[in-house]
Amino acid sequence: MKMKLRLIMTMLIFGSIGVFVKKIELTSSEIAFLRGVIGSLFLLIAGFLVKHKPSFKALKENAILLLLSGAAIGFNWIFLFESYRYTTISNATISYYFAPIFVMILAPLVLKEKLTSVKVVCILTAMFGLFLIVNTGGGDTSGSQYHSLGIFYGLLAAAFYASVVLMNKFIKNLSGFEITLVQLMTAALVLLPYVLWQGHLHFASLNSTSIIFILIIGIVHTGLGYFLYFTSIQKLKGQTIAVLSYIDPISAVIIATIFLSENMTMIQMIGGVLVLGATFFSEKLEINAEKKAQTPTTSP
Repeated sequence: MKMKLRLIMTMLIFGSIGVFVKKIELTSSEIAFLRGVIGSLFLLIAGFLVKHKPSFKALKENAILLLLSGAAIGFNWIFLFESYRYTTISNATISYYFAPIFVMILAPLVLKEKLTSVKVVCILTAMFGLFLIVNTGGGDTSGSQYHSLGIFYGLLAAAFYASVVLMNKFIKNLSGFEITLVQLMTAALVLLPYVLWQGHLHFASLNSTSIIFILIIGIVHTGLGYFLYFTSIQKLKGQTIAVLSYIDPISAVIIATIFLSENMTMIQMIGGVLVLGATFFSEKLEINAEKKAQTPTTSP
């Protein structure tokens, strides 16, 4: 029960990040860079306090994958934060949860997994749900165009996250904590030249609210959030993790409604249910497949 409560707390933390991002007067790349820096420092301190010793041999063996996945995380954050700026948190969050669908589509090519008829139904259901969200029923206004752009950014963020999920499957002999720490550090290092090239990193004009919120995102939503996540999933079953992870998008919608007065139309709600339902069943299929693979077989 203690680990379940820890994971629930983690999902609530993740679900609230959009509200803070919308209040920070920085570009998405700047927020992503600072998130990586602050989150990395927090996890480094946490690892030191719990006396965690990483395997430098394993880090060297997985260096290329860690570098690529870390860069993907950085751009995943940028596009997610851009999505928050152009559309509602609800739309951004639901489009971002398209990541498991992308994993399912790419798995036959990358992991050589079979694309079953049930998986195809999940993919088509999610796509139809996304269609309902994008087509809000309004006219061809600039507002609806911005919403579509925001959803597109959310899908780009989901695609980058899906690439991280697939790359992580090839990383060996490292714990989830070690992988995340290196990926966060890599994300910050990769984003630094990009941010400098864009001519940003001008923090002198930041107000106190933006400073406080970026610290909260770095410490709470990244450092603490990832630490709680990886220390809780170690002792929970995959099915439990899959179910509780949906507290994240549901809480994001509720928090946005309460604090930002964002609302979804009934059609968008139906679309959201279809997307989240499809991703839930896709994750359930993956968990069942892993269980089946781990079950020892006996000769007749």
